[in-house]
Amino acid sequence: MLEPARQTANFVPLSPMGFVDRAALVFPNRLSVIHGARCFTWKETAQRARRLASAIAQFGLGRGDVVAIIAPNVPALYESHFGVPMSGATLLTLNTRLDVDTTAYILKHANAKLLLCDSEFAPLIAQVQAHLPQPIAVVDVADDLFDGEVLSVGHCEYESFLAQGDPAFEPLWPVDEWDSISLNYTSGTTGRPKGALYSHRATYLNAMSNMTSMGFRPQSTYLWTLPMFHCNGWCFPWTVAMMAGTNVCLRRVEPKAVFAAIKAYRVDYFCAAPVVLTMLANAPEEHRFKPDWKLEVVTGGAAPPAALIAAMADLSIEVCHQYGLTETLGPSVICAWHPEWDEATLEEQAERKSRIGVRRDGIEGAIVVDPQTMLPVPWDGQTIGELLVRGNTLMKGYLNNPEATEQAFKGGWFHTGDLVVVHPDGYFQVKDRLKDIVISGGENISTVEVEGILYRHPAVLEAAVVAMPHAKWGETPCAFVTLKNGATATADEIRAFCRERLAGFKVPAQIIFTDLPKTSTGKIQKYRLREQARALV
Repeated sequence: MLEPARQTANFVPLSPMGFVDRAALVFPNRLSVIHGARCFTWKETAQRARRLASAIAQFGLGRGDVVAIIAPNVPALYESHFGVPMSGATLLTLNTRLDVDTTAYILKHANAKLLLCDSEFAPLIAQVQAHLPQPIAVVDVADDLFDGEVLSVGHCEYESFLAQGDPAFEPLWPVDEWDSISLNYTSGTTGRPKGALYSHRATYLNAMSNMTSMGFRPQSTYLWTLPMFHCNGWCFPWTVAMMAGTNVCLRRVEPKAVFAAIKAYRVDYFCAAPVVLTMLANAPEEHRFKPDWKLEVVTGGAAPPAALIAAMADLSIEVCHQYGLTETLGPSVICAWHPEWDEATLEEQAERKSRIGVRRDGIEGAIVVDPQTMLPVPWDGQTIGELLVRGNTLMKGYLNNPEATEQAFKGGWFHTGDLVVVHPDGYFQVKDRLKDIVISGGENISTVEVEGILYRHPAVLEAAVVAMPHAKWGETPCAFVTLKNGATATADEIRAFCRERLAGFKVPAQIIFTDLPKTSTGKIQKYRLREQARALV
């Protein structure tokens, strides 16, 4: 059979940046972004994205360059998801919770040429500049809702930067859909953060997968409680544009503001770490609001307990549990719900939702194998193996790290590093983590990193860190420490020592002074420490 050749008429590289133009064409006057008193239509958002792309191009940047932004969930961060790739550059959204050293490392490693900086993080970036080989060009992003001191660290202000751009700028479409659209750094669970590169193709398909997996309805209203910097907001900036929905931006994720936004804008969807759900469940009665329409939330991380699911149900909020990693562009496995499960008891529903579920659209394969033999484990809900996935919605690989990329994709599968069982119905459930990661409020914490800091303390002989359950954050680090003979130190002193050297959320919540249990070969038995940590709660 003679196969026709590809033509420009029937093969266009996939890219989510085109979603904004369709929204602007079909629904030009529909609200695209709401942030306090500021509102934009889809026509305006499309024009602002093109202005941003044009200004970046005039700055001399384009294909192969990295443009970074550090900001909370504000309009500029949303616009950058379209404007930066329209210029041909790759978007780097910086984690706002990192320290000076790590932020500087990421900017250096990515070789970022331009940084958009929200006023809140100007003091941080002022310190970061001193750690860079040469200062990075900065554009100040001002926000009327920022109530702190405004410090200028840039050569111009964001609105002035946009004003230089052409609203009719012709977007630079990717030559190949494999081209990089964004760069997201991992939490550095085994050392320095790694830069996961996302392609135009993968983000396009993942944006669509968000729609199909959630049943995201056209022109819905989406509330930004999930940090947009995290895995590009799980690709929801592009999903909302694809569906011509409305983005409601929140600078601060606080229960009063969340409930107020839900009520004022009739929010249909939001995504959040379990810690945010806990905040809502425990909000003062006067701040609460119970919608009389369908409101859905996607949560990741630790499985929501029965009490939290009940609390969300009391607030008329439907919870969907999903699972993923930075390398999988956010959620890649979903606890796909069966209607008949609605008849089950709350405890039974919670047990179902504790299972991360089955592969989402865009993930073409997901298996659990014995890490040693690489053979699939039986579907018995008991046998533990490592979860491997493959499909079109995975990262391209790690920036400038071929060894880590090869290891991650060994054998033609992406290795998640999570230990999982498969139930008889094919649903996965996470049981443990190969790398002993602590997930606190949606942030990954390396126990190795925290232990390394503890070992620097002059009084510490041995240290081991494990996850300890926490009512608010899901998990927090718990440190078990053995002091040197004759040395003295209090828990507060050691915590203060850690606080000077670690981001606040990585500091151990508790310090337990004890002899560490070991195997006959001298390895610390962390499973016994985990049992002790759980018993402390």
